[in-house]
Amino acid sequence: MLQAEERILRSIAGRVPVAQILNEICTALDCQIGNMVSLISLSEDEVANTEEISRNAALFGLHLFFSAGVLGECGKELGSLEMYCCTMRNPSCCELQVIDRAVCLAAITIERDGKENREISHRTWEKRLEKESVSGWPV
Repeated sequence: MLQAEERILRSIAGRVPVAQILNEICTALDCQIGNMVSLISLSEDEVANTEEISRNAALFGLHLFFSAGVLGECGKELGSLEMYCCTMRNPSCCELQVIDRAVCLAAITIERDGKENREISHRTWEKRLEKESVSGWPV
């Protein structure tokens, strides 16, 4: 995961879209562990209904391998990671370390996106207030 992690960190720093980075994380996980299908869903993502995804995975003979919440710095749930495998088994200690790192990268990615959106919103309001005060409207 080390090479993939470096690439993912460059993508985060380069402001690559969140969906693309989360896909990179899942691909790296799938390749590192093997015979895996991973999905990272955002908390506000209504399309990614966990029960529906589990039912669909079962139709293809996939079993839940691992599931974890993606938590932000303050403990807020930002999303979730679901991993499915062809055989029923539990992750090894080494696999858990890789998964934990992937969850951390996902949290960094999602938080960066949320922070940027808040900054854009804040700058928009500042410009609007500045414009209104220049035009003579009371602030």
